[in-house]
Amino acid sequence: MSAPAQPDTDPRATLRGGLPDRYLTPDDIAEMFEVPKETVYQWRKKRIGPPGFRIGKHLRYDPADVRAYVTSRKGADAEAA
Repeated sequence: MSAPAQPDTDPRATLRGGLPDRYLTPDDIAEMFEVPKETVYQWRKKRIGPPGFRIGKHLRYDPADVRAYVTSRKGADAEAA
């Protein structure tokens, strides 16, 4: 007997909300939000975008933090409407 077929989707993808299983770069954030990379750096400088952190000289974003940021923005926009 053969083992049951594995689903094509990774169950962790649901937990991550479709975000990749790696730390994101500023280029990734700019692409996700369809903004210039300079805007991502300005968000960080003004502390208004998703929280990032440095690994040496490299700026990275945790996908879970980005997801939480998007969720909080959706909530803030819903309250303002």
